[in-house]
Amino acid sequence: MTKFLLSLHVLAAIVAVGPVTVAASMFPAAARRVPAAAPVGGGGEGADAAWAGADTGDVRTVRLLHRICRVYAGLGIAVPVLGFATAASMGVLGDAWLIASVTLTAVAAGLLAAFVLPRQEELLEQLADGQPVERARTVRLAMFTGLFNLLWATVTILMIVRPGSTTGA
Repeated sequence: MTKFLLSLHVLAAIVAVGPVTVAASMFPAAARRVPAAAPVGGGGEGADAAWAGADTGDVRTVRLLHRICRVYAGLGIAVPVLGFATAASMGVLGDAWLIASVTLTAVAAGLLAAFVLPRQEELLEQLADGQPVERARTVRLAMFTGLFNLLWATVTILMIVRPGSTTGA
């Protein structure tokens, strides 16, 4: 049963957390690429068509990246649930490496919920209203996303190395 639970835990981490890390990392640059609503050269029919093309492509890309983050973050709940079941099956619930991993996972989830997803939503609303985004805002979002990704990388390493365990490397 332990191998089955561990397999599900690892698959859930790959399938749920992987898309969030990639889509969240792509979001700031994609948001910066969306052109401002007021095209250079003033109005006119051609300018409206140019903006409509940018809206249908670029804003849709940013919206899709945010949706991937939101949906897969929800699916990511399976990772700690299966992780706790696996840890209980292995009898390691009190091990330091697991407690550190759980703590870092909670911090990563909090960072995603409190800083990454809300900032993505704010930028997406701005873009949908045809307003340009400030580079500083996308840079801050990229920083929070990088911290989120770093936390997940650290958790992954802890799960593989398991320092102090009798089966650790």
